[in-house]
Amino acid sequence: MRLIARLLFLSLPLFSLSIEAAPVSDLYQVREPVASQQPADRDAALSRALQTLVLRLTGDREAAKSPALAELRKDPQQIISQYGYEEGSLLVDFDPASTDRNLRQVGLSLWGGNRPVILLWWLNDANDGSSLVGDGQSSAAALHQAAQHRGLPLRLPIADLNEQLLATPENLGAVEPEALRGGSERYGADALLAVQAREDNGEWQAQWRLWLGDVREQGKAQGADQAILADAVLLMVSERLAQRYVVAPGAARNLTLEVQGTDLARYAELQRILQPLAAQLHKVEGDRLIYQVNANAEQLRAQLALMHLQEVAVEALPVDASQSMQPPTAEPAPQVLKRDDVLRFRW
Repeated sequence: MRLIARLLFLSLPLFSLSIEAAPVSDLYQVREPVASQQPADRDAALSRALQTLVLRLTGDREAAKSPALAELRKDPQQIISQYGYEEGSLLVDFDPASTDRNLRQVGLSLWGGNRPVILLWWLNDANDGSSLVGDGQSSAAALHQAAQHRGLPLRLPIADLNEQLLATPENLGAVEPEALRGGSERYGADALLAVQAREDNGEWQAQWRLWLGDVREQGKAQGADQAILADAVLLMVSERLAQRYVVAPGAARNLTLEVQGTDLARYAELQRILQPLAAQLHKVEGDRLIYQVNANAEQLRAQLALMHLQEVAVEALPVDASQSMQPPTAEPAPQVLKRDDVLRFRW
């Protein structure tokens, strides 16, 4: 209670956050097509919904097949809060707390709801020219639906004349997205995703490139139509991103995290981001918070980078020469112990 009371008196403005990374509000809601409302079709759709959610939370296609999840696969309803039918689909709401608890109990590491916002430049190539898919166009619906299905915050450009001229095959296929950066700034995204899609003999194919900080990813996908193609692309992107943010079992260790320049809103955001890491708030000193977390250092850095936190160098600690087992010399050289178990960040 004393820690929370002290946080209430932090002096920085409540709404001073400037964060592009977005919490996925419908992360635990899954939509699956269903042939009918018959029990057999319903149960099959519930099973697929569970597989979709596990993949969404772990980034691992094999996770849902784990023998440890056998009982959950038999009865997914034990972690489902409600479901209903809507336009030929089964809309399933999983309970976040019981879902996370069940998956963690079998040793699965989860990707939290705070995920990088992706600006998608989707170009449809055709023999008579190319066209950029803009937000508000009818073809954008399939892209937004695929992003929701794979648990990714997605934005699309408005595809005005300037952006149509910018979105050339050469610019989208470049190794570095320098040409796209200027046109992307106003959308406030964390990552750029460039997709060149083409229909050939009734089959859609795409090449994609992803840029997020120093991360460079690319790949190819195909599908029977543009909706299936979009889902395939965003599934691959989700899997690549999960490698950056999901801590593999056994890779985590106890770390001390210090965050400077915190106000009440930032405290709430940190609590949400750090919750999957078994974080415990240890101390509050003015606007500085000190946490104990169980995490992989590099993946923690990647997660905090989404909040635009800047890492501060941790001072090396001198070691008392009198505690050394070696005989002292006349002028012992100072020894330095690197603090690799402490991470320090500031806003």
